[in-house]
Amino acid sequence: MAMTKTVRFPTELTSARPRRARAWPSAVLLRACLVAACLVAACLVAACLVVACLVAAESAGLAAEPEGSEPAAFAAQARRAGLRVLEGKHLVLATDRPERAGDGVDDLPAIFDEAFAVWCRHYGLDPADHHDWRACGCLIVDRERFRAAGLLPDGIPDFVAGHCHRDRFWMTDPSNPAYRRHLLLHEGVHAFTLTLRGLATPSWYTEGIAEFLATHRLDGPPGAAGRLRHTPVPAKADDVEQLGRIERIRGLVRDGTAPGLDDVLATAPADHRDLSAYAASWAAVTMLALHPVTAAAFAAAERGPLDAAFTRRLGRTPGWDAARVARDFDAFTADLDYGYDLARMQVDWSPGRPLDAAHEIRVAGDRGWQNTGIELAAGAGYGWRAAGRCTIGRLPPPDDTRLETEAEGISLEWYRGRPLGRLMLAQWVERPDDGRRPRFIVVAEGAGGDFTAPTSGPLYARLNDAPGALADNEGHLNVTLTPAKARQ
Repeated sequence: MAMTKTVRFPTELTSARPRRARAWPSAVLLRACLVAACLVAACLVAACLVVACLVAAESAGLAAEPEGSEPAAFAAQARRAGLRVLEGKHLVLATDRPERAGDGVDDLPAIFDEAFAVWCRHYGLDPADHHDWRACGCLIVDRERFRAAGLLPDGIPDFVAGHCHRDRFWMTDPSNPAYRRHLLLHEGVHAFTLTLRGLATPSWYTEGIAEFLATHRLDGPPGAAGRLRHTPVPAKADDVEQLGRIERIRGLVRDGTAPGLDDVLATAPADHRDLSAYAASWAAVTMLALHPVTAAAFAAAERGPLDAAFTRRLGRTPGWDAARVARDFDAFTADLDYGYDLARMQVDWSPGRPLDAAHEIRVAGDRGWQNTGIELAAGAGYGWRAAGRCTIGRLPPPDDTRLETEAEGISLEWYRGRPLGRLMLAQWVERPDDGRRPRFIVVAEGAGGDFTAPTSGPLYARLNDAPGALADNEGHLNVTLTPAKARQ
């Protein structure tokens, strides 16, 4: 006999019950869901409160944490490793360099503090708003000693002179005190701009501004306050021993390998392992920051975001003339020397008018290349005669006699192969025959004679003198220009 088993599902089991009883499980389920939902909500609220409390506690802890605790830990770690620790208001410097009297190392934190004020002023920051800012630096003789102390992490690149990561930097110990200071301030500028300005600019600005803001000289006795003088264009080579930026630019100009401004702005980060790239980046930032035509636009750009679009944004500044700025840079690098006075060396690139008859011009002794207002025609001949006398500096103390010159110059002193004070007439040549960068080509010099214009364009004039020695010159020469028969 076959056996069957009937399986009844819950609906079948309750089908014989009254209708009212059928609703009971749904009500219980609903109440259970409501209770569960309330519990979940309560848990969520509790979790949010816990997170909020944790955030508040963390914030309170950060607020309560004394400023400079990381530099303090850095200093303690260095001391435990037997390193010297030198501290200032804005710098903690650890070094394994043995103490040596007169090497200037003990003065580095005070110099760094003075430089901090220069950096704040450059970017329009109030030093009082950042009085607790500090950088931690390592002045290294033996890298292995710093690695063993945990102060030179394995992730730091194998740098040649220095490397910076946010507010921590490492630098080798140069033998020259002046260059040691420069390198310290260079890395300090990196730390400053990375942390206080969020620096993420193209490398020409990153390295150029560090060079610009680090270049300095010291006035006064060792240890005295207020010794630092920011000198983006050094007055003399003795102020910046072993730096060599100006010499490198002049060497590139002489060799015909000097970069144009567009070349500098496109410099790749890897190129800054070479001194030439540092020199060119310094030159670009210096000219843009100090030249009367670009200074305001450059300063405005620097007050904005220092990000990857910095170069493009600078080029879009209202009134920015890229061709003129590039020409100004070529003129700057071609005549670059210690003490270069960008205001007195500023060039007026305006077109002139043809010379149809004799015309007299004045050539000031205290200016660089001066636009005569005369437009020359390529291949045309011209004559000139110069008259007058002006002063062209002084003899060194204790003599201090003022030097006077006429158009032929004075052979007592020479500058760049010509007598000091010699009258020079020139044209700006975009494509010189030697293939080098555009520059002024001297077409005539001295008291008088004839010349043929190599290109069409304005005629410029100046007295031969160093670009940093113009301020103490006085007076002018009178020069009469005359058109001559065109020469074939």
